[in-house]
Amino acid sequence: MARKYSKAASQKVEKAMEELKQGKLKSGRSGKKVTSRKQAIAIGLSEARAEGKKVPGRKTGK
Repeated sequence: MARKYSKAASQKVEKAMEELKQGKLKSGRSGKKVTSRKQAIAIGLSEARAEGKKVPGRKTGK
């Protein structure tokens, strides 16, 4: 079975998690410090998506 997420996408998430642990990760619009693990993962995936890496699309609320 093929990978859902590319290695490059995994590295982006890994980098976001490291920044979260160091307290350097900020959210995009407000610039506030990110404290949530889930939010850090979402930021990493979003960055990977913006760079055109292999990442499934965002899930919608419904």
